[in-house]
Amino acid sequence: MDYDSFAKECIVKLTALQKQLSDEFDLNGYANWFYNQATGLLTFSTGEIELNFRFFEVGSFSHKSGTWMWSWHNENTLGNAKETTTQVKDFGTVHNFAKLTEGCFSSDEFEAWEFTAIAAKLTNAIGGYRPVNDEGLKIFLVITEFVDNETAKSIKDKYIECGDHEYRRVAFVCQHLNFTTRVGFEESFETYEGMELSDEDDFQAWCNECEVVRVAEDGWNDNAMEFAKIRVVCEGCYFKMKTLNLESE
Repeated sequence: MDYDSFAKECIVKLTALQKQLSDEFDLNGYANWFYNQATGLLTFSTGEIELNFRFFEVGSFSHKSGTWMWSWHNENTLGNAKETTTQVKDFGTVHNFAKLTEGCFSSDEFEAWEFTAIAAKLTNAIGGYRPVNDEGLKIFLVITEFVDNETAKSIKDKYIECGDHEYRRVAFVCQHLNFTTRVGFEESFETYEGMELSDEDDFQAWCNECEVVRVAEDGWNDNAMEFAKIRVVCEGCYFKMKTLNLESE
């Protein structure tokens, strides 16, 4: 297998997928689009009408520098949005396709679509999409599946917008936890940033004083909850507080 022939085959396949995607969903008929690395959802909308898909980020192309960067090489891309592209890298390693294994290199937009087509083929995706971010970078996404609105809402409800960390998963902490003072850090279960959570689990933490009250009240009753005054923060803020409280003196 030579790279050029394989890439052309993938482009033909992606072209057919794009037509099928357009015929079925008419993506150009929506007024707005928004992709969220944290939720992994690409959303098209007009007013209250929404259309959602799961996606992963293949990479980005910069006209300014004339370079392509694979998402697996980009430290600014969230892990869940780029982990699938390691399949492309592994495929490139097996077949000695340098363009699939080098993190960043001189390229053009046509090649960017080739890389997207290859990623789509290797992951049995349903199409691709190319938004432009605030820095003018062209971001190449692979669309993996349609998501019904009820499922999309349940996914989005688990995330919160944060001024410091953009969109991250929702977490819950007592009123006493903060970013400057160590007050102890008790959790429902041991956690680490980026870990998978079941649908029933959330990041939850409280301070030493709240733990004393909780134990005295034999659990989280009304009195304990009133003392804790649980508030919502993002996952990034949660682990910033955890790091502060658990780091050595």
